[in-house]
Amino acid sequence: MPPLPNVAPPAARRPLTTRDARWAKALAASLARAGVNPNWISFASLLFAGAGVWAFTLLGAATGGTRVALALAAATTIQLRLLANLLDGLVAVEHGRKQATGDLWNEVPDRVADVAFFLGAGYGLAGLGTTIGGAALGPILGWSAAALALTTAYVRQLGGALGLAQDFRGPMAKQQRMFVLTLGALACAMDARLPGPPGTLLAAALGLIVLGAAATFVRRLAGIARALRARAGSG
Repeated sequence: MPPLPNVAPPAARRPLTTRDARWAKALAASLARAGVNPNWISFASLLFAGAGVWAFTLLGAATGGTRVALALAAATTIQLRLLANLLDGLVAVEHGRKQATGDLWNEVPDRVADVAFFLGAGYGLAGLGTTIGGAALGPILGWSAAALALTTAYVRQLGGALGLAQDFRGPMAKQQRMFVLTLGALACAMDARLPGPPGTLLAAALGLIVLGAAATFVRRLAGIARALRARAGSG
């Protein structure tokens, strides 16, 4: 079998419908006019992730209005992280401000933020006393979600390194993971009005992320295998 050709990976950009939204373009244009470095925007996503971890981990020790405020803060930081992810690319690409290290800043903070949010949510669940068979459920789900988030991103990047188009498909890609986690955080704000132990819906959200991310990993890996076989056969 002939060796696979040594080709540069195609340019990778996550497909986002919000990228074409008028408000997003206007905000990115304002940041570009102000001279904001897109790498700074990427760094801001780490600050939002840190704030989200803080809010999630304090859920267990909080009650009443304080728990509601922390849950809403966690949900807000998730969305602010996604906004930073959107704007750094718009400023860098659409406004020609991409830096030499832009590709690093585009990927590395994302991976750190993923791990931070999932571990924060997991240990927040531990504080809420959510268990299964007597074992703390939160850390198990948090670590599993974090590991699978890294794994799906690794497989996507691996496809690019092999000269294939990067596969951003789900069913639980980054946007879907963060949407489900946001719903889980918002559910914690309503726990007092919902049946079942506190944190039940947040645990369900993390469980759904784990299952969906595992399916995403398998789907992306299978797609790479098919593409490599097709490329080898065509050579």
